[in-house]
Amino acid sequence: MTRAERALRRLGQLVSTETPSGDAPRLDQAYTLIDAWGTEALGRRPERVVVDGVPHLLWRAAGAERVLLLCHADTVFPAGTIDRRPFRVEGGRAYGPGVFDMKAGIVVAFEAIEAAGSAADQVTLLVTGDEETGSATSRSLIERVAAGVETVLVLEPSMDGALKVGRKGGSFYRVHFHGLAAHAGLEPESGRNALVEMAHWATEIVDVADPSQGTTVTPTLAEAGTAMNVVPDSGVLCVDVRALTMAELDRVDLALRDLAKRRADVSGGVTVTISGGLNRPPLEAAGSLRLVELCRAEARRAGLPEPGTATVGGASDGNFTAALGIPTLDGLGPTGGGAHAEHEWVEVSAIGEQARVVAGMLRTLCAQSSD
Repeated sequence: MTRAERALRRLGQLVSTETPSGDAPRLDQAYTLIDAWGTEALGRRPERVVVDGVPHLLWRAAGAERVLLLCHADTVFPAGTIDRRPFRVEGGRAYGPGVFDMKAGIVVAFEAIEAAGSAADQVTLLVTGDEETGSATSRSLIERVAAGVETVLVLEPSMDGALKVGRKGGSFYRVHFHGLAAHAGLEPESGRNALVEMAHWATEIVDVADPSQGTTVTPTLAEAGTAMNVVPDSGVLCVDVRALTMAELDRVDLALRDLAKRRADVSGGVTVTISGGLNRPPLEAAGSLRLVELCRAEARRAGLPEPGTATVGGASDGNFTAALGIPTLDGLGPTGGGAHAEHEWVEVSAIGEQARVVAGMLRTLCAQSSD
């Protein structure tokens, strides 16, 4: 079996093993596969770290810890998706839930480790199980592991082949509305309608966004009421905020809390409380410039086109490591598209190509660290 054949077989096995975020039994099934690949590639078993019931896999470097390869095994797709959308290869592309984000990246990581030779002894590998839901159980683990390394390489998907040198930071809020129930037909005026106040918020908070700064403020989920003929006495509105700088995230946070104060006198007696806040700080491009040049040099050496760069709205675990001041390069997964979508795909030939590039980066980074 060639390396390309092995990589494709591994990808099919991993995609066919569903891993909804935080689903410990299903993650454990996938980790059985990943454990075997990593043990073969690194010659040592991983530590299975369970935090608040969610498992993660960690291979510590055998020698000095120089580079952290950062991956996540979880996907956004619920269990059962694979039954109607099974893994398939067609026209040089592989399809299936999670194939691009980011199971192909995990396959690249192990192929790169095997090709890196002795440099792999200085590589730490972490695979987490809740990235897609905000890394609530893995963040502290990521930060603790990253604190001991010199460089972080994130195997998240590329952006149309481009490296992700910048990512927006994100804040997630839940705005809670507390009103008073009443009969909607007999005496609606006796109630305090939480849904009406929620509607005001949903329309007003979008104005807090600043497109000129790349800042978005998006109402995403809403729930209110108990029955058709009852004035809603409670409601919850979820808000997704993305920004390129911490200053913008702080500005939006203040604006939301100011809105609660301003509407207190006109809310019809509905009170508001806000929970949540910062989830991931921004990943800023300055920390990855040296790594971009290294990646381009390795691409040239492999006879491949030099990758471009992109700044994207989505956050990743690389945001955490960059915020620690550790040089971090994201988007090192293979070319593909449709992340989180029904048509998600990855270019099969790009798996081996990207593995060669990452392997070259590992050899160079570990050789530089040893000088």
